[in-house]
Amino acid sequence: MDKCVLAYSGGLDTSVAIKWIADRYNVEIIALAVDVGEEKNYEAIREKAEKVGAVESLVIDAQDEFFNDFITRGIAANLMYEHKYPAFTALARPLLAKTQVEVARQRNAQYLAHGCTGKGNDQVRFETTYAALAPQMEVIAPAREWDMTREQEIEYAQKHNIPVPVGKGSPYSVDTNLWGRSIECGVIEDPTQEPPEDAWLWTVGVADAPDEPTYVQIEFDQGVPVALDGENMAGPDLISRLNTMGGAHGVGRVNMIENRLVGIKSRELYEAPAATIVLEAHRDLESLTLDRETLHFKPYLELRYAELVYYGLWYTPLREALDGFMAETQKRVSGQVTVKLHKGRCEAVARQSDYSMYDYGLATYDAADVFDQSAAEGFIHIWSLPARISAQVGRRLPDE
Repeated sequence: MDKCVLAYSGGLDTSVAIKWIADRYNVEIIALAVDVGEEKNYEAIREKAEKVGAVESLVIDAQDEFFNDFITRGIAANLMYEHKYPAFTALARPLLAKTQVEVARQRNAQYLAHGCTGKGNDQVRFETTYAALAPQMEVIAPAREWDMTREQEIEYAQKHNIPVPVGKGSPYSVDTNLWGRSIECGVIEDPTQEPPEDAWLWTVGVADAPDEPTYVQIEFDQGVPVALDGENMAGPDLISRLNTMGGAHGVGRVNMIENRLVGIKSRELYEAPAATIVLEAHRDLESLTLDRETLHFKPYLELRYAELVYYGLWYTPLREALDGFMAETQKRVSGQVTVKLHKGRCEAVARQSDYSMYDYGLATYDAADVFDQSAAEGFIHIWSLPARISAQVGRRLPDE
């Protein structure tokens, strides 16, 4: 029989998909769960897939790869879609899809499958990655094909002895990884309403945050965070520590109206304490170590980079080219930044670097001033030359 590698989450949709795809396409299902820092019992997920009917169920720990090959690139580009969302879900999808392709090749599978709906962004991210890495493989998207409501899915699951969640459960759809947590559905879909407090899990409300601030020093090596308060740490551990610290102070909540790739405006909630803290510190260190022209130009490319990630265009020549530019800018982004966490706010308050372009003698107004102020007159004369010529030409224009 032909084989299909299914991106498996352990939820209702992908559990039903195991039976549905096997029957509809007459294939053997290999269920694949990829751990990018999600809060799940992966052994239970692996066992569930086998019980439901997968001929093989795999769990691959990709947390280190996610940090080293994806999050660090996002940090270099100050990744923030529409200036608010650290795009952590979008950042993980190409890694999940790439791992699927690798397993499919190892198992000589002919099909790749996912459980995404036809109105979301993730279907595009998965399938664009498939197209880039394995264009010869066929794609199955059961949630776009079976035309079942959630109630019908539950009936299908019960009919085929597929375990389904019991009880009311959470009214929200949640996705998590190392870099953040997304919350959708339920009352969140009404943009006129303030998000209910029970939607937040990683962060406390500002009213419940400590009255005293916490200070944390983050050390960067060529744009990559490597230590907290002088303690060297592996990337995933560092991110987890900052998620806990930031969440305790209510740092990292995002409530936004987002423009989805498919053209829909949606109301989204995100919790990203570590991403908020790291990106604040990283931008601050760049302000100290990058020259003015690079610092002013880089945001133009950061905007495009965020769009590429959000649109699922990770495996494209443009993203790789932009990574080359970003990597070049990070060669001197090394040093320490002290960040203050307090009542939902995250603020870089001190910074230092061996590559600092700050010169006290040039910046100060006290007796240590070494700036030659007499040079300013000639500089202003040349700088203002276009303005003077424009004014002279303007005086020769006829009256309106």
